[in-house]
Amino acid sequence: MRKIVECVPNFSEGRRTEVVGEIVAAIKATQGAVLLDRESDADHNRSVITFVAPPERVVDAALAGARKAAELIDLNHHSGEHPRMGAVDVVPFIPISGVTMEECIALARQCGERMWRELGIPIYLYEKAATRLERENLATVRKGQFEGIRDDIARNPSRLPDYGEARVHPTAGITAVGARPPLIAYNINLGTSDITIATKIARAVRHQNGGLRFVKALGFELKDRGIVQVSMNMVNFEGTPLFRVFEMVRSEAERYGVPVIGSEIVGLVPQQALNAVADFYLRLEGFGEEQILERRLEAALETSTE
Repeated sequence: MRKIVECVPNFSEGRRTEVVGEIVAAIKATQGAVLLDRESDADHNRSVITFVAPPERVVDAALAGARKAAELIDLNHHSGEHPRMGAVDVVPFIPISGVTMEECIALARQCGERMWRELGIPIYLYEKAATRLERENLATVRKGQFEGIRDDIARNPSRLPDYGEARVHPTAGITAVGARPPLIAYNINLGTSDITIATKIARAVRHQNGGLRFVKALGFELKDRGIVQVSMNMVNFEGTPLFRVFEMVRSEAERYGVPVIGSEIVGLVPQQALNAVADFYLRLEGFGEEQILERRLEAALETSTE
């Protein structure tokens, strides 16, 4: 089985397309790295890049993107709706094929050590790679964002990085590097400009406040559209499927007399997650993944080449 690791670094730049282009080019120039997706959001001022590579090259590709981002992004002049603490904000490694979570944890720690040693960017390890229980949750790690961490890191022992000194990089900040299962970034847009409604719905939905298991959520303004958004990370789409999240957000929005006007997936999504949505809303009886045309075609082509 071919060994494949997915890496989905998030960069604190979503408005200057030329900067994002240079970061993507640096990743693609790494031998073995294959770009799957790039998505930028001007309101969030953030870009999500998805690529895959073999285990022996994936850290090199992540470092290439991080190096270029550190050259071109200055957090002292950055603003956006999405919380951030680094020019390279997060770098997760995800096992896809022939690779274990333990191997991705080792890759995350290798990447973190090299980012500090080669780029001078301090590192927090998060999710499965975390060395402290309280750092498993990215929201906890990123609390205070760049400015808060910059002012607090030298005097608060709980802020000490896993790699590096007790200071942030003066322009690139600090980065969270980790290992995790596949995640779905899912946003639901509401037909109102009232941010308090999105914030209340996010609080009701997220697991931290007693909502749905495996859901992290925040409320954001989309100022260019005059609406607000419930922005979510779904860390286990089998445990909490997309349709359940959508229905809860819609139900909560109805309490405030606000409609859901659309939703979006940022980056890539597993086919299985969309199959579950179709099954739920269409009330399919006896539906199986073998009925999906592309799945059947793929299996037939594999058989014909054996």
